[in-house]
Amino acid sequence: MSAEEGDWNFYLRTVSNSARDSNITNGPASDPSLLHAVKKLCEFCKREDKTSDDLVARVYPHLNKLFQRSVASLSQSNSSNGLLLLGILQFFLDFGEMVLHDADPSLHTFIRSCLSRQFADPIVAAAALDFLYVNKNKLLISFPNLLPQFFPLILKLTAWHGGKLEKPFLKVLPGLVSPGSFLPLFPSLMDLPILVVALEKVERSSGSLVGNNIASIQKSKAPEMLLALMDEAYTGTTIGERGGDESEESSTINVADPLFLELLKDENDGLVERHWTSPGIAAVLQAAKNSPQSDRLKQILNIAPRLLDAYFTIALRDANSSLICALIPILMTRISALFPDQNYMYEVRRRLLEFMLTAFHRSPDLIPLLKKPIIDRLGNAYDSTEKTELALQLCWAVGEYGGGGPTHKDAARELFESLELLLYENLSSSRLGLRQEAAVDSNRKSFSKSSQSRLLCFVITAITKLATHHRELLPRARVALIKVARSRISDSRVSKRAHVYLGLIDEPGICLPVLGPSRPSHGFVHYPGTVNWNERGNKMVAHIPFYILGEQEGPPFHDFSLSDVLPRR
Repeated sequence: MSAEEGDWNFYLRTVSNSARDSNITNGPASDPSLLHAVKKLCEFCKREDKTSDDLVARVYPHLNKLFQRSVASLSQSNSSNGLLLLGILQFFLDFGEMVLHDADPSLHTFIRSCLSRQFADPIVAAAALDFLYVNKNKLLISFPNLLPQFFPLILKLTAWHGGKLEKPFLKVLPGLVSPGSFLPLFPSLMDLPILVVALEKVERSSGSLVGNNIASIQKSKAPEMLLALMDEAYTGTTIGERGGDESEESSTINVADPLFLELLKDENDGLVERHWTSPGIAAVLQAAKNSPQSDRLKQILNIAPRLLDAYFTIALRDANSSLICALIPILMTRISALFPDQNYMYEVRRRLLEFMLTAFHRSPDLIPLLKKPIIDRLGNAYDSTEKTELALQLCWAVGEYGGGGPTHKDAARELFESLELLLYENLSSSRLGLRQEAAVDSNRKSFSKSSQSRLLCFVITAITKLATHHRELLPRARVALIKVARSRISDSRVSKRAHVYLGLIDEPGICLPVLGPSRPSHGFVHYPGTVNWNERGNKMVAHIPFYILGEQEGPPFHDFSLSDVLPRR
């Protein structure tokens, strides 16, 4: 017998003896040589020779029994079986077709029974992500629903270990995205900081997360933990300090329990609305805001925006227009519902707005499809600073893309009417983000006036652009601009811009290149900045310097000729 055959027989006996062991208390992972034996047997089986098929057939029954024994001992054993199970799963994936073994039940068993208990173990977590990445193509082809189904558990694993697993997770992230997980994955990424807060609360209340299955938390103390969070936020006391009637506590637990389970779930069960105005969420956010941030929370606040970048890249590359159309209203809602950290809110909101505008740029037809949520957001422009910024960006998109284009006249008219209403509300009132301006200081008043001026400029620009795309709206646009130009607005920039737009819409040949479509559409060839004199009512050119210089005061700062303005032939 050769030395190699002797090693093979030794490793096979090691696995066989462990597979036959009926002692559940001492799990297979308690033998440190077993994992090494499994890896060596896999290496022997991968060799391309005549005996490899026979080796696979001899090894498979023992590994299958060892897998079942390892799973059965998870709840009783103190040892971590994660690495051993991953080694056996690798064998199932590599040689499953040869031995007629369907790896799908084994993969589900591992995730539900082992990874859900050991996700907090840094070694098991890193090995699991590496396993998913190495076998990503196999999993997506043979088991396309596996990764999308368990993305909440993979997110939980990544959130708990923070920066250590950011790069491995980014490699696996494309496999998590499918038509069924695309929409639920977005709010889960947004809520990673809250997930960390919830996990840390579980750890403080019940000890180490390693070996505890949080998915079955409804049978444990999780509702009581969430109630403790609410007590700390509202009364500054804990359950133990407050005491009180247990029946009263139980009624509160029944309300809070689904929220807690939604945050800590392991499997994707579809898009579930998360009520940010609920007492449970308010308590979690308030408690997190009033408490010092842990190192783990600081890490995830820095990581989450980068994960959103990767998600949006995948969305723009792989998702169809229907999914993007369904995502944008969720995005609009969440832009004002974020974890209360200033830098995190800034970074996330910037990415949300950039993605929304990119989606509109790629598919202007989304604007008429989303006219109702757009109109609703324009109507809420006064509520907060972040909603004002969202309304500004929507105004720009509506005007820039003509409400979806020349074929969407009804939608353009409705959007135009919404912009008109917003304009007239601003002209008749100076409120913007403030309901009681008399009660605020001078700095807030100054900020309010500046924000209102900015909003007015965006609105009148959108109105003028819409009328340029849809000529039937020109009379109404002219009336709106005249009202702005004649209004007594303290900021002269607004009235000046209205005067400029009034002059532009009276000169169609110049207005179309300046405010018309930014790209050719529906067979109409148009080059931005190119004046088409055939569409002008007259050939006068006296106003050209005025439009080019814009808001420059005084005489032109240089001499120019028409050759500087008109394209050379």
